[in-house]
Amino acid sequence: MTSQLVTSSQAGLPEMVVPAYGRSTLGELMPSIGAHLGVPGCRDDVLGLPSAQRYVVVLVDGLGWHLVRRAMAGAPYLSWLLGEGRPITSGVPSTTATSLASLGTGLPPGRHGIVGYTSRVPGTGEILNALTWESDLVARAYQPKPTFFERAAAAGVRVSSVALERFEASGLTEAALRGAEFVPFADEKAEDDRIDLVVAAAGRGDRSLVYAYERELDHCGHVLGCESPAWLSQLQRIDAMCERLRDALPDDVRLVITGDHGMVDVPTDHQIVAEDEPQLMRGVSALAGEGRFRQLYVDHGSATKVANRWRERLGDLAWVRTRDEAVEDGWFGPVEDDLRERYGHVLVAMRGSWAVMTRQFPRELSLVGMHGSLTPAEMAIPLFTD
Repeated sequence: MTSQLVTSSQAGLPEMVVPAYGRSTLGELMPSIGAHLGVPGCRDDVLGLPSAQRYVVVLVDGLGWHLVRRAMAGAPYLSWLLGEGRPITSGVPSTTATSLASLGTGLPPGRHGIVGYTSRVPGTGEILNALTWESDLVARAYQPKPTFFERAAAAGVRVSSVALERFEASGLTEAALRGAEFVPFADEKAEDDRIDLVVAAAGRGDRSLVYAYERELDHCGHVLGCESPAWLSQLQRIDAMCERLRDALPDDVRLVITGDHGMVDVPTDHQIVAEDEPQLMRGVSALAGEGRFRQLYVDHGSATKVANRWRERLGDLAWVRTRDEAVEDGWFGPVEDDLRERYGHVLVAMRGSWAVMTRQFPRELSLVGMHGSLTPAEMAIPLFTD
């Protein structure tokens, strides 16, 4: 893997994967395609993709590189693609909202500003859930930079997004994926209809790009675990659907399959509930993020002291950094000054199979599979082409 590895101090716990922004992350995928499609500003294909004038990008939510390798026997098509495939990484945190924003803008998190599953909005103190976007925040204003889809469409590329119809008007779509012609479907189980929509979109114009989103693997992993038989069954279904899609596409269309993050299962007795440990919450004004990547906002007092308390409590079970330390270590790529305050003053990235939970978000307490941290299992995602 081309990402920088920071060595673990304790055997048995995973190493830290720091994204190689600009070289091998999900944020480089669309600009690399753009280099082949003649999109202005996309000079280099840093990922070495096959040349074409038509691309279909299938993003499978929760499709981690290590998960695919572990399940090779149950996914024959993806296993066949492993020979020419390779891992790239998500950005930090390794979570859907941040990853889709990197995919859609071609920018690292520190430049697009969708900084996590939940994060605090500077000035108002609102905790924004970037997936559900149950907020009065105007998404286009919160993330105003042009998306890759907007740039490609302006250059004459026919850009389409094939996804569940309720995502068309979502805040995340508007913030990260605007500019594509939205091609909705109502029934996720009608796979042949979805394939027909993708094939039709791929044939539009002289140059085309289709983005197709599949979400059920991630949902199953969260509810039942990524080591469950149900998760494997979902992977088998997706594997077969991708193979049928490839068979239905014309030969001049390049199919690209990737993910947005991996996943680890967290046992119930490995959940540390923040509210049950007053020493952890001392000095913390607000808590956001998710179980594997908590963002702590410290409005009064010392962020360094808060970070030291969390380090003392969690030890080798987490990487704890102040915001300044995380930025200096390159977790988010270059961070623009006006976006810096969106990040917590202290970042807690869990290792092994542990998570920090909060009753502030009670639905999270029932999750089995989780992600967000900088472990190889969560960071590494596949890049398959066919």
